[in-house]
Amino acid sequence: MELTPYYQKDIECLHCKLKFKTTKVRSKFIKVVEHDTDFRPIYENIEVNPLLYNTFVCEHCGFSFTEDFTKYFAPGIKEIIQEQIASKWTPRSFGNERSLEEGIMAYKLGILSGTLKKEKFVSIAGLALRTAWLYRFQDRNEDEIRFMEIARDRYADSYSNDDYNGTQMSETRILYLIAELSRKIGDIEYATRYFSKVIEKQNSSIEPKVIDMAKDRWQEIRARKEKEAL
Repeated sequence: MELTPYYQKDIECLHCKLKFKTTKVRSKFIKVVEHDTDFRPIYENIEVNPLLYNTFVCEHCGFSFTEDFTKYFAPGIKEIIQEQIASKWTPRSFGNERSLEEGIMAYKLGILSGTLKKEKFVSIAGLALRTAWLYRFQDRNEDEIRFMEIARDRYADSYSNDDYNGTQMSETRILYLIAELSRKIGDIEYATRYFSKVIEKQNSSIEPKVIDMAKDRWQEIRARKEKEAL
């Protein structure tokens, strides 16, 4: 029997505690050939997109989450989620292969769920950034920019509040993403300020590739400014 790229996994909802199935992609079918300047992965097999399956959507209550979400709910939060999400939810499954539209919907539900639950800013930023990436696959530029802006703002909140500490996100990378997303949405002043912060870390950072990427973007901005000044 031929092995398919997908398998199903049982998940317990953090909110309602009921079990549901979600689809995951087998790691042997995931091969990244390159990355965009904001780290969006481009996969060798364009038919299989693991980005679509990062968010678990509970078919029973609609609460949506990722592996980054904590199990802790502050007092009163479950009641807010019940009122804002579960009471309005029509039971349906996101547990099979997902289209781009279903992937986008799953991320939007994750952003809403994570925001109501008061998850870390860095987690919300990651969900928004991946939503923007999926819109990029569809060439929906306005929607992509809207979610890049949300991601940039939440990464900035995360940096200000230091809530990325203890996660896989390094200081160098978060500064770079704030800068690059600012550049992509046209906020060049903000981008320049944060690229400077990245480059200042070149002697202490353990991510020289990210430093080089920041220098490249910095040069692009500078070249554009010089061209516009002519």
